[in-house]
Amino acid sequence: MKRLLLLILCICSVQTYHSQEDGDGVVSLNLPARNSLTFNKFNINPTFSFVREQTKYITFNNKREWVQFENAPLTYFGSYSGRFAENIGAGIGVFQQNYGVLTTFGGLLNFAYNARIGRSNNLTFGLNIGAYKSGLNTGAVVTNFDDPSLQNIPDNTVLTINPGINFGTDYLDFGISINNLVMYNFTSSTLIEENQEQSIDAHVMYTGYMDSRGFFDESKFTGLLKTDIYEDKTIVSAVAMITVPKGFWFQGGYNSFYGPTAGIGLNITNNIALEYNYENAIGENANFGSSHDFSIAYRFQNNKYYDYSPQDEVTSILSKNNKRRRRVVKSNSKKTKTSSKAQTKLTENKKAEEAINIAKAKAEAEALAKENEALALLEQKKKEEQIKQAQLEKIEADKKAQEIADKRAEIAELQKAKEEAEAQAKLLAEQKAKEEAEVQAKLLAKQKAKEEAEAQAKLLAEQKAKEEAEAQAKLLAEQKAKEEAEAQAKLLAEQKAKEEAEAQAKLLAEQKAKEEAEAQAKLLAEQKAKEEAEAQAKLLAEQKAKEEAEAQAKLLAEQEEAKEAVETESKIDLIENPTDELAISMKAIRTSTDNSKDYQNELLDRFNEIVEIKDKDLKSLKEENDLSEQGIVVAPRPFKSITAENNELNAIKKDLDKVIISRANKIEELTALYNERSEISEYVLDEVTIFYKKEIDKLNNEQQKTKALRSQLNEKLETIRIATEFEKRRRIKRAAYNSDEDQYNQDRATLKNIKQTTKLNESVFKPEDFDYGEQLGSNISILKNIKNVESGYYLIIAVHSDKKRRDEFLTKVVSAGRTDIDFFHDVSTSKYYIYYEKHTNISDANKALKTKGNRPYNGKMSIVKIEN
Repeated sequence: MKRLLLLILCICSVQTYHSQEDGDGVVSLNLPARNSLTFNKFNINPTFSFVREQTKYITFNNKREWVQFENAPLTYFGSYSGRFAENIGAGIGVFQQNYGVLTTFGGLLNFAYNARIGRSNNLTFGLNIGAYKSGLNTGAVVTNFDDPSLQNIPDNTVLTINPGINFGTDYLDFGISINNLVMYNFTSSTLIEENQEQSIDAHVMYTGYMDSRGFFDESKFTGLLKTDIYEDKTIVSAVAMITVPKGFWFQGGYNSFYGPTAGIGLNITNNIALEYNYENAIGENANFGSSHDFSIAYRFQNNKYYDYSPQDEVTSILSKNNKRRRRVVKSNSKKTKTSSKAQTKLTENKKAEEAINIAKAKAEAEALAKENEALALLEQKKKEEQIKQAQLEKIEADKKAQEIADKRAEIAELQKAKEEAEAQAKLLAEQKAKEEAEVQAKLLAKQKAKEEAEAQAKLLAEQKAKEEAEAQAKLLAEQKAKEEAEAQAKLLAEQKAKEEAEAQAKLLAEQKAKEEAEAQAKLLAEQKAKEEAEAQAKLLAEQKAKEEAEAQAKLLAEQEEAKEAVETESKIDLIENPTDELAISMKAIRTSTDNSKDYQNELLDRFNEIVEIKDKDLKSLKEENDLSEQGIVVAPRPFKSITAENNELNAIKKDLDKVIISRANKIEELTALYNERSEISEYVLDEVTIFYKKEIDKLNNEQQKTKALRSQLNEKLETIRIATEFEKRRRIKRAAYNSDEDQYNQDRATLKNIKQTTKLNESVFKPEDFDYGEQLGSNISILKNIKNVESGYYLIIAVHSDKKRRDEFLTKVVSAGRTDIDFFHDVSTSKYYIYYEKHTNISDANKALKTKGNRPYNGKMSIVKIEN
């Protein structure tokens, strides 16, 4: 068994590890078990299900990280783990993690095996195997449009292996583990090589006990120093825990990435325990807020003591005797036989200890019985005094009640007499008032009749005066209209005569100008024809002289070329048809390098094409993110998986490296042959040697340029990769974590843009030109807990759920002249309420609703009350 575990650990250790997030929704295993030294320790190192353990636990854990950040990481973990045999620890767990828009669900299997080294030392091997499914958490995605990039993210089934080893002494433990050493994606049937959560973790742990006579007597102290080494960062952490023999423990620590932590745990009973840990974020994570870790565990009773761990007696806050007793047993895989004398002494000591415990328990029971008897007598006496006091209080209460009843009867008689007198007075007053009212009514009737007669006479007089005034005004208007028509006719006649005279003069001027222009044009044409004829004659003469000179030069050049061609043909024949063996070998190598050059150039071109495609994708993604942050909604670019593209790119890079190495080897071989041939005096300065010297220089220059181009493409590709990962995170973050505050800022920016860019419309709008959306009716709607809006009564003119319809309505209202338009958003219903007036009380709101006027956008106005 030990050999098998050693073989597995050695095979796993030779794997390489990288750090990059997969682009197809694969999430690396990263359970946040960094705060607790009591439960689920095998998540820290696979050997910790065995190391310093005696019992088995069932544990349920919930961790909420960065609580101020919406859709923050959330982990649920349940496990059964602990010590199962003298040399075996094991555990099994089920977990679910939510990372914003991504989620994982799966299980974890742990196994630890211990091998004894000497009398006091132990070597423990551990292995965690996790299997889980990761994918998109559609419930956490909040978007206003379908995003193909999110819809195309597949679900992935992943297997991960985490080996570990620990070397332990009496009080110290040293160990190392590799997280996510091997990750295999069953969905794509590929080994995941780019893993951002792959790390090497090393730890040093101390476990000891405090010897004192105070509160901390026999308290257990555990300290853990741990280092997590990733490809691009290193995290150092330290945790210390003190377990007090009163049934509780407390711990604290610091993590260079996550910040300080503090926690407390307690045993409710000998089997049930609770633990809470608080973690405060620091640095770049400070804005995300703190983290909270809750655990509840059930501890199984252990009747067997194992080696290589102290056996601490479990106590609880409900226990009467909280004194801890511990038994330390050294690590031995084979128990040594004790002598009969030692065995006898051990038995006697055990019997003596039992007798002491029995006597002590008997004394405690007798003292408790006496104490209970005294308490019972005291309780009986107290009860009798209470009964006596209650009887006295009852007599006093009855006496007071009778006095109150008599007084109430006397008050009732007085009240009745008073009411009868008031009723008689009221009846007389009503009779008198009725008589006075009848007299007053008669007087008012006479007065009203007189006023109506006077008003009627006045109305007739006013009507007659009005009719006479209207007749007079009509006559004056007709006279004035006649005079204005005659003046207008006269003015039109004068205007027409003036225009005809001006037109005649203009026609004569244009005719004269046309004749002068034709004469001038004719003169210029004749002059130009003469100049062109002279220039043509001069050009022909120059052309003829030039052709004769070129013919002479061409003849001389052809003679020179013929001579050089003969010499070149001779040189080429020597190079292409060599006679010595070295030259023949050099020609074969040159031919091979020429053939591989075309393939090398083709690979470089394909490499460059893929880099350009990735650069273009990056620019498109960045432009989309920038526009979205400015509040401009654009259709998302289609999502494509980069797996096939990356596989093709890796194949090209691999083939290109092979070609470059092959050509370099051939150039070195050609150089060696050249050096060997140039040392022969017969061939030192012949045409073949001179040619291959130039050819080798040319090949070396080509290789240098190829290597430089390959390096440039690799650097550009790396730059694009980093920028693309950043933009992808921006895009996912925008889809997953589009908080209410971000939504509010985008809405404010959109409203500001509409007000600044919308021009007034001179045409008159009609009510049917406006889309009012959902109609609220005449009843007052009440909304609660609306952010960024004060409580009050709002005059709502439109309600929309769609942003496009909202913006169209706002644009029309602004173009109609209403620039104080505004709106607020109800998150619970995803509706936008558009308004331009707000009141603090219902009477003012109703008054404003009645006087809303006939503006076309007010056609469906209603009142909404906000209560925050």
